[in-house]
Amino acid sequence: MPKQKVILGFSGGIDSVTAAHSLREEGYQVIALTLDTMGDELMLARARESAQKIGIEHIVLDVRESFRERIIEYFIQSYSLGRTPAPCTMCNPLVKWHYLEQYADRVGAEKIATGHYFNIEQIEDKFYVSKADDLSKDQSYYLWGLSQGILSRAITPMGHRFKEEVKRDFSNKKESMGICFLAGESYRDYLMRHSPQVVKTGEIVTKTGEVVGRHDGVAFYTIGQKRGLDTTLQNIAIIDIDATNNRLIIGNNEDLYHSILEVKACNIVNPQEFLSSADIRVVVRGIGRNPEGYISRVEEIDDGYRIHLENPAWAPAIGQPVVFYRDKRVIGGGVLEKFM
Repeated sequence: MPKQKVILGFSGGIDSVTAAHSLREEGYQVIALTLDTMGDELMLARARESAQKIGIEHIVLDVRESFRERIIEYFIQSYSLGRTPAPCTMCNPLVKWHYLEQYADRVGAEKIATGHYFNIEQIEDKFYVSKADDLSKDQSYYLWGLSQGILSRAITPMGHRFKEEVKRDFSNKKESMGICFLAGESYRDYLMRHSPQVVKTGEIVTKTGEVVGRHDGVAFYTIGQKRGLDTTLQNIAIIDIDATNNRLIIGNNEDLYHSILEVKACNIVNPQEFLSSADIRVVVRGIGRNPEGYISRVEEIDDGYRIHLENPAWAPAIGQPVVFYRDKRVIGGGVLEKFM
């Protein structure tokens, strides 16, 4: 009987190599698919060499144009509008897993996989992203946008693995860290090179509209930021960004707490569960502290939901993903569009 094919997202790094070995040990015919998102010849060579050492078929798919349009342009535009983007949460459903699924269909492979640290839980006919056993490396937060079709055929070879054990087998390999297309460059420098029009100075104002300083461009600041503000006022932070009028609005720490979040562009696995459950935890990851707490009430609004929190969240920023958990299960997520 022929082995079942699985298409594995493959960078040739620690996690994808470990995933490949694990899948082969489970009896799958592994086809390594490397997505060429930026023309990174070193990454492509590493992936090709790693696949050869393992002895698996290796395919490279050029998705540079799609990656530029869907991820890089989204990243640049978000910052120019005073939003805080999360490229990885967009890249997973729109690029990585999308092309894995598409290629699997092309070659008749039923299963798809990556080196992400997460699990999948099935309840009746619904599939849920669930936290990895290694909570320190869990990537479930970044996978809330995956469709039911993808989750129904996905395998999670890293879901029960622990990073420290994996790293011991790869003492000479480096991990990839941060946003891939920045390649270690600061987002500020990246924006200045690729979108110099974002460098537009403007006013720093108080909640009452009093001008108290100048800024270098709204793209270079985020909600909750306290350092690097050109003003003589003390103990203040950015509490809102008015990109329309090119203004930063400042206030005190208490102004950064919000009890109501409006979330749109949502992917909710089971809306009935979401609207009726009393134990939903909400997570918003950003720069600095990570707002996290329980929901007291959910309201349906046009194209999304209004989330009432039991306790205020600190410094949520427009554009950030808001992800909903019940214990270890991701029951949905969306993008923050308003806070109150």
